[in-house]
Amino acid sequence: MKENIFSGLEGLGFNDIDDLELFNKKKEEEKAASTEKKEEDPKNSLYDTTVTCPVCENKFQAHTVKSSAIRRQKSDSDLFVRYTSVNPYFYEVYLCNVCGYAAMKQDFEKIRDYQVELIQKKITPRWQGRRYPEVYTADIAIERYKLSLLNSVVIEAKSSRKALNCLRIAWMCRIKEDETNEKLFLSQALEGFNDAYTNEDFPICGMDKFTLMYLLGELHRRTGNLEEANQWFSKIITTPNSPQKIKDLARDQRDLIKEELTESMESPEEQAEDVKKSGFFSKFFK
Repeated sequence: MKENIFSGLEGLGFNDIDDLELFNKKKEEEKAASTEKKEEDPKNSLYDTTVTCPVCENKFQAHTVKSSAIRRQKSDSDLFVRYTSVNPYFYEVYLCNVCGYAAMKQDFEKIRDYQVELIQKKITPRWQGRRYPEVYTADIAIERYKLSLLNSVVIEAKSSRKALNCLRIAWMCRIKEDETNEKLFLSQALEGFNDAYTNEDFPICGMDKFTLMYLLGELHRRTGNLEEANQWFSKIITTPNSPQKIKDLARDQRDLIKEELTESMESPEEQAEDVKKSGFFSKFFK
């Protein structure tokens, strides 16, 4: 039973205030709900930054995610970070709507004079312009990464630059659960990073040698090249100066390969027996 904190005041004329709230909890709850709703709105996690296009000198506004709004959830084995908040990957490409030049943020200003001419000759005349909504989706991100990839091909950029775009597209396809295109772009990323490992100087796309070795192994594994994947992981594990964290990741993935190979080598009868032992569909094996 709720206590009347104003008991004793009845004789003074206040005999009908049993339900009076000392603190306005309803308003506090409404305020909390309003604040939560405001924080969840993706628009509140973004701000605009002014960018100057190095091809046509057009100034435009590019959406950027506030660092305070980024909340990591977990990482996949190929270094893809999943977020519970607004997704920073969606806003990683800068695109000039005047000339059509697009590139990932870290590469946008890294363009030489002869590459500018290539954009003006091969991209700008065909560019029709594109207006995007304030909040981007995985589909929009894929389109923008593909524009960045196209520009990279036109300007004959390094393999690593093209490979990183392909990897990002594969990750966006994973968000959409589009396994066919995810695998396609993982294969393209693998080809590009493999060339970069041989022909480019480290760091490559922010990765040191051992991180890239691990990524190459994992891309091989995810695209079905288990033998090649195992070779990369083993090379990391047996190299004395490789970081312990990378070694541990490589061991985990090598063990996963062993499990996959063991399962694939089992006969149909053995696989059926494994299912029976697990108890799954047990009623069919009585």
